[in-house]
Amino acid sequence: MDDAKTWDVIHRERASMAGTLATLGSGQWSEPSMCDGWSVQVTAAHIVLGAEQTPGHFFRRMAANGFRFNTMMDRDARRVGTQPPTELVDRLQATTKTTNRPPAPVATMLGEIVVHSEDIRRPLGIAPDTSPDAVLGCLDLFAGSGFPVRGKKRVEGLRLVATDVDWSAGTGPEVSGPGLDLVLAMTGRAAGLDGLTGDGVYMLGARLVPVH
Repeated sequence: MDDAKTWDVIHRERASMAGTLATLGSGQWSEPSMCDGWSVQVTAAHIVLGAEQTPGHFFRRMAANGFRFNTMMDRDARRVGTQPPTELVDRLQATTKTTNRPPAPVATMLGEIVVHSEDIRRPLGIAPDTSPDAVLGCLDLFAGSGFPVRGKKRVEGLRLVATDVDWSAGTGPEVSGPGLDLVLAMTGRAAGLDGLTGDGVYMLGARLVPVH
């Protein structure tokens, strides 16, 4: 996808996630997400912050946190995660037409909303609402990603095959299953392994670590 098409898909996924968040009951916001140590509310705050990010703000926050990327992500998400759920929903809805981003490719913003939406939906038992275009974009992104996700290293020496969209990559022991499960596994989420089969699943599982 070119950047214009990617933004269209990003905006659709953000609107879908804002809709999901708007339906959550008060108790669901405090439930654990799939991000290690983060509640649903903190993860929602992280989504909002990513969608509102600009290069200037990114570098200022990095400097304020001693250029420790993960520390910055954690502190900012927890700080904004104290805001009322309704405000987080409104802020995310306001980004369904914006195109600002941190100093990273546009596709990174697609990965952010798709993966973190599942970080919230899956533990709550909410069915995914991710378009095939979004899944395909994320498969391409994370199969070759370096820091901070390190998807490329995680799937090195494996053949990945999506069973619900037309996508495959790599050589070696096979890992096959729904594209969204492959995306979750590539980004370090053990829940993604549940829908995967093949000789390479054990190897992939051994490479997973807690992530944000």
